[in-house]
Amino acid sequence: MSKHLSLLLAALLMTCSFSACGQDHAGHDHAGHDHAKAADSTPGAAEAGKNYFIIDPPLPTSTGNKIEVVEVFSYACVHCASFQPYADQLKQALPPHAQFTYMPAIFNPAWEAYARAYYTAQSLGVLEQTHQKLFDAIHRDRRQMRSFDDIVAFFVENGVDPERFTQASNSFEIESKLARSREYVPKYGIDGTPTLIVNGKYRLTGQSAGGYPQMVELTQLLVKQEHEAKAKGKSK
Repeated sequence: MSKHLSLLLAALLMTCSFSACGQDHAGHDHAGHDHAKAADSTPGAAEAGKNYFIIDPPLPTSTGNKIEVVEVFSYACVHCASFQPYADQLKQALPPHAQFTYMPAIFNPAWEAYARAYYTAQSLGVLEQTHQKLFDAIHRDRRQMRSFDDIVAFFVENGVDPERFTQASNSFEIESKLARSREYVPKYGIDGTPTLIVNGKYRLTGQSAGGYPQMVELTQLLVKQEHEAKAKGKSK
């Protein structure tokens, strides 16, 4: 096992995967947000500074000419598991000029292991077959993943060669993506997951939007707003 993966073991041993996002019995996420209700948010509202927040300066996107929608998440976060059906709904609902992507947050060493697993699965082209299954294994089946080897074992069970997975997880490509996440998440102003970022300019959560369905609706509105602004810019 490589040095950086070995260093993760001690932290992972102290961190139960199911509780890694710091939720308590009241249903709060890493930042203490209550996704079940948002008393100061009105469903369907779209007020800057209340329902969504402007990122200043905006950050570069990775989707070319398409409007980027990023979900900042972690497999360790139970609320991200709850949001996943809404993420799928949003992906299906986005217009052709928009693209949905994920960015795993790295709030602690345990979350780094899951981020590395996400980017490795993406690199190997197995993300579609493992993404939901990994959420299910952790949060539905309560499977304990106390080391990166445990995470590798999950992927092996899903048809991935262990040597290939481990080798890819140590690649320059994965390290670069992890570095980008470490840089961007703080610049986005994110302190909890799941959080959506629209085109590097806007940040919203279930709390700010008024719930997960409203989060999807508001994201679509912001995508439309960005598309219209882009079209006006071209027509000048």
